[in-house]
Amino acid sequence: MDLHYAQGEAIFTKVNQVPRQYPYLTEDIETEVVVIGGGVTGAIVSYYMSEAGIRCTLLEKSRIAHGSTSITTSLLQYELDSNARELEQYTSLQNVVRSYKLGLKALKEIDNFIQVYGNQCEYAKRDTLLYTNKQAESAQMEEEYKVRKEAGLPVDFIGSENNPFSFELKGGVYSHEGGAQLDPYQYTHQLLEVSTQKGLKVYENTEVIKISYLAEGVELETVYGHKVKAKKVILATGYDTGRFSNRNFGTKTVTYNIATKPVSTLEGWMNKVLIRDNNDPYHYYRTTQDHRILAGGEDIPFNPGIFDEQAADERYDRLEQKIKEMFPNIPDIEKEYTYCGAFASTQDNLGFIGPDTKHQHLWYCLGYGANGILFAILGGLMLSKLYKGEKDDDLDLFRIDRFDGRGMF
Repeated sequence: MDLHYAQGEAIFTKVNQVPRQYPYLTEDIETEVVVIGGGVTGAIVSYYMSEAGIRCTLLEKSRIAHGSTSITTSLLQYELDSNARELEQYTSLQNVVRSYKLGLKALKEIDNFIQVYGNQCEYAKRDTLLYTNKQAESAQMEEEYKVRKEAGLPVDFIGSENNPFSFELKGGVYSHEGGAQLDPYQYTHQLLEVSTQKGLKVYENTEVIKISYLAEGVELETVYGHKVKAKKVILATGYDTGRFSNRNFGTKTVTYNIATKPVSTLEGWMNKVLIRDNNDPYHYYRTTQDHRILAGGEDIPFNPGIFDEQAADERYDRLEQKIKEMFPNIPDIEKEYTYCGAFASTQDNLGFIGPDTKHQHLWYCLGYGANGILFAILGGLMLSKLYKGEKDDDLDLFRIDRFDGRGMF
């Protein structure tokens, strides 16, 4: 069986009913901005465009939120995939801290959205924990704590002597309100529901097969031969950008996820904190509103032509066993949903947002790394401003060509 960008039974598309189906495009249309990609990133960008009063159309080749969005655990944290000091070989410590604070800004944006439009996506604020169970890595955790503390971020250091959790911990950075969690499928549909009321046009099962670049904009052709003219096209296609760009945007791996059946207790899991370990590759854990545990990790290099079902099952079993070892006081841990898919990372752990270096009417919003949803929010904010002629200085952190010929920014 071929592995593409999602494989298995993803919990969020299994437990949710489809709240709304959108039509496919049956005529030629014109708009100001066209977004390609009907996952959470495309929905976020379209929301900010519509919020800014910009006529926007979203095109999805398949079904809304059924690609990479369906397999994200939506464990949202301001921190990056790697520790601050590890990233200094690719960027400055100042930029890392700047990224942390932008992550907090994006988290606040979600909170504001929920305050205005209601919580239809199981959104919840959460503290976060980055930890190691290896004594040799305790100093790394202390250094990460110092970087964040000196930046004014609300963090505590946890060691083995004050460990409140049921699992072994030699050093950890506990971030107060450093994250959030939600149901990405519901969030995507809520964003689109709000946006369509503001004028957004959404078409699913509408695959774009060609982009033509014109002097004053772009013309897109769909698989059924209909055309869309726009001033700008934004690629929100996640890891599936090859058909529209030959640029290499990141290193792809496959990440594995499990969702357990609802558990009777969460004893030993203080504050339902979002957890990430310091392993390479790392593992991550969160809970759900209906008392399930989601776990992910066990990454391997991505190979689009191969799916080893036995190897996948072994990784799912390991994730289940890790949860049982970490939380021995939870008696009824049993995996119910297992799924995997593509994950992309970059040298500085940031996504790519902004104009193409060759085609001025082609823009990108690619939320690579573990912070994809937060990067998408920042992209929506900055690209809607850019369309109106206002460039945000933070856009430079995510610029498309930041590694060209140099390897670092």
